[in-house]
Amino acid sequence: MLSTIRRHLGIKIFLSYLVVILVGVIVLASAAEFAVPSAFDRHMIAMSGMMSDMMGGARLEKDLFTSFRAAVTEALALAVLAASLVAVLASLFVSRQVVAPVREMMIASQRIAEGHYAERVRVPGDTRKGELDELAQLALSFNQMAAKLEGTESMRRELIGDVAHELRTPLTAIKGSMEGLIDGVLPSEVETYQLIYAEADRLERLVNDLQELSRVEAGAYELIRKPISVSSLVESAAARLSRQFEDKGVTLESKVPANLPPALADEDRIGQVLLNLVGNALQYTPPGGHVRIAASRRGHEVHVSITDTGIGISPEHLPHLFTRFYRVDKSRSRAGGGSGIGLTIARHLVEAHGGRIWVESPGAGRGSSFTFTLPLAN
Repeated sequence: MLSTIRRHLGIKIFLSYLVVILVGVIVLASAAEFAVPSAFDRHMIAMSGMMSDMMGGARLEKDLFTSFRAAVTEALALAVLAASLVAVLASLFVSRQVVAPVREMMIASQRIAEGHYAERVRVPGDTRKGELDELAQLALSFNQMAAKLEGTESMRRELIGDVAHELRTPLTAIKGSMEGLIDGVLPSEVETYQLIYAEADRLERLVNDLQELSRVEAGAYELIRKPISVSSLVESAAARLSRQFEDKGVTLESKVPANLPPALADEDRIGQVLLNLVGNALQYTPPGGHVRIAASRRGHEVHVSITDTGIGISPEHLPHLFTRFYRVDKSRSRAGGGSGIGLTIARHLVEAHGGRIWVESPGAGRGSSFTFTLPLAN
């Protein structure tokens, strides 16, 4: 019996109303039993002078008291009965109003636990006007949690599919080349081994990127922050990629003020971010295009931007570019590009420094600009 009561919120609410009713009945009964006679006696004593002149005054007093007490008891009994009936109905109504949405959330949570992440509960009240009580706010929070879980599960499935796709492509090339060598279809020449090596190298880069992504998302790395020269960082990145720019016929320009104050950052990690963004700009800028690296001070931050005259990005893709494995063109192979998670790693590293990163583009075919911020060293 007690275990049943503990498990049901509706029974608890109903019993709480009954306890209130019981206390009220006890108070009324005590008042009728003790307080009313005392008050009646005081009034009768005050009127005793008048009653003593009347015949049968003592007997009249007793009859009046008996009649008065009976009337009070009858009135209280009717009041208690009416109040109890109303309270019982009210407790049933309120308990159902409270328990129904809770039970709905309980059923929905069980469905979500079974893998049905699209499950939602009804939110009572007008969310547009903000007229939400605690239960409505709980339902709204529940739906928000369910939506995030659904998004996370969707990303997990996409991640597994994308990783499988990314691994399958180089492995298929390596396996095909090796089978060709074994069967004698492919000649045992340097070019064949170079092809196998290139695919193995691509596979290694993907594994390293996945490992790096896992580390940055888990925060399992240490930032060695110190004042760094953004100008030197930009020059270093430009020097490392200058040969690739020359080979593709893309112009690389850097513009950093000589008096730009140092930023407080991990030089290696921000260098990794800068190389990734400049490398992306090179990858998506056709021959004859232009890439520009610029840095400036904005308040208590340093803004670093990489602007290109490349293929550009449509507006609907801009909010998703920093999502791992997100593809602007889902039909395009990444055979000539990276693993597709470099921007995700860059976002995590910049945010770990307390900075921000975003992308802007006028549209497809009109270039793009990636910007990230770093705090000043002072």
